[in-house]
Amino acid sequence: MFHRTLTGLAAAATVLGFTAPALHAETTVPFALDWKFEGPAAPYTLAVDKGFYKAEGLDVQVTEGAGSLDAIPKVATGAFPLGFTDINSLMKFLDQNPGAPVTAVMMVYDKPAFAVVGRKSLGIETPKDLEGKALGAPPPDGAWAQFPIFAKEQGLDMSKITVEPVGFPVREPMLAEGKVAAITGFSFTSTLNAERLGVPADDLTVLLMADYGVALYGNAIIVNTDWAKAHPEMVTGFLRATAKGWKEAIAAPAAAVETLVKRNPAADAGLETKRLELAIAGNVLTDYVKEHGMGNVDAARFAKSIEQLGTTYEFKTTPEAKTFFDPEYLPTDGSLMLQ
Repeated sequence: MFHRTLTGLAAAATVLGFTAPALHAETTVPFALDWKFEGPAAPYTLAVDKGFYKAEGLDVQVTEGAGSLDAIPKVATGAFPLGFTDINSLMKFLDQNPGAPVTAVMMVYDKPAFAVVGRKSLGIETPKDLEGKALGAPPPDGAWAQFPIFAKEQGLDMSKITVEPVGFPVREPMLAEGKVAAITGFSFTSTLNAERLGVPADDLTVLLMADYGVALYGNAIIVNTDWAKAHPEMVTGFLRATAKGWKEAIAAPAAAVETLVKRNPAADAGLETKRLELAIAGNVLTDYVKEHGMGNVDAARFAKSIEQLGTTYEFKTTPEAKTFFDPEYLPTDGSLMLQ
């Protein structure tokens, strides 16, 4: 599957002029998001509009994604030099495609946003309540990918849960219509989308997997390693500008979202500001990040996350942390401190 994907993306990259050799000669840098232009993408669009990337000699072009698995093959093929994705999905990808030129270089969601969002009126208040109910889960969803760990930690009987493989566009509508009792998704995405569809906030139960035994990290910036080796200063510059974008977005979320709405005129600025604020408070600005700055991982915790992933996913080879995360491109000038 990966090789077929590679072929298609490589062809697209050639058309766009982004084959590896051509890309090396360009200052234009496409950046693949994991999802749509919603609140948590605002720090990147802000960094573009305020010239933070330009100051690093980069013309960054931010593009929407189609789920947590979307950016990985784009970056692995060289069609995009940089992307944003769930690091746990990256681990599985690299295990299944050993030697693929992609790795994570900057942790963004120090606490992952993986969640199960259910409705109290449909009987969902605790993880155990999922048994005997229907769960809507898009197959490419990063939260669904980690659901087996959540289920194992909570002692859930998967045979008693009816899993509906829904598409992203109908996930929250199915919850709003009562066709499923709960869904998997990122906390800040599914919660606000359901509210926007008329589900009362006090009817929603948000089971953040990190609060129920899941010790994983979340989304990270990934890079094509061939491109990174050829342009290490560009990678570091991108990460420095990205951190600056997050720092300004934390200080003024509404202003950051204005840059996002320019690219997604249909977006509700108030809703997306709230979504960004939820991501900042719940996933980005953790106690660890406040103390150490954004971007790096705690070695012991990262090792534990790999071990936990291995309880529900059988690695073909012994996983090594250095394969999945490389901190050498992180700036060391203090620019990763967010406060």
